[in-house]
Amino acid sequence: MEFVEPIRDIEKINAIKELLKKQSQRDLLLFVFGINTGIRVHDLLSLKVADVREGEKLKEFLYLKDENCEQEQAYYLNSKVQQELKNYFDMYDLDEDDFLFKSKKNEQPITRQQAYRIINKAAKDVGISEKIGMHTLRKTFGYHAYRKGIAVSILMGIYQHHSSSETLRYIGIDRNEKRLIKVDVNL
Repeated sequence: MEFVEPIRDIEKINAIKELLKKQSQRDLLLFVFGINTGIRVHDLLSLKVADVREGEKLKEFLYLKDENCEQEQAYYLNSKVQQELKNYFDMYDLDEDDFLFKSKKNEQPITRQQAYRIINKAAKDVGISEKIGMHTLRKTFGYHAYRKGIAVSILMGIYQHHSSSETLRYIGIDRNEKRLIKVDVNL
């Protein structure tokens, strides 16, 4: 497996969103869901409508069983994911047992290869030259969560890594890089 990079530049992320919005609401949702939750591509592609929606109401948390330890892990569906889900469900009439990222050819989810083509092409189209793959979505989530102050220990738990150095390496953070920290209690 080749090493892929997170998307570090927020402007590039927004450019990808704009590009995908013109292309397909499903593809935009795939990208937004991936970069905002850090869910593995396998789990992302196997999601069904019922996993994120109860009747007409969107769920706040998505619960997935971890295949390695049989524990359930909760993933927060933030306002960006919620908005794209709403837009998606407004556009398409989907049943609760439909795959969320349903193929246009059949009732199955899109393949990992198709998801890769969607994300890779969008990244190239907006001028990203680094290696991009499906792990890019997970890494982008972790990179930006860490940059916004989420503790590495929390990210370790999400990624199920055994050390902080493993997590930092995975999300593309250089430990020697100086970083200014804003401790802004704003009382």
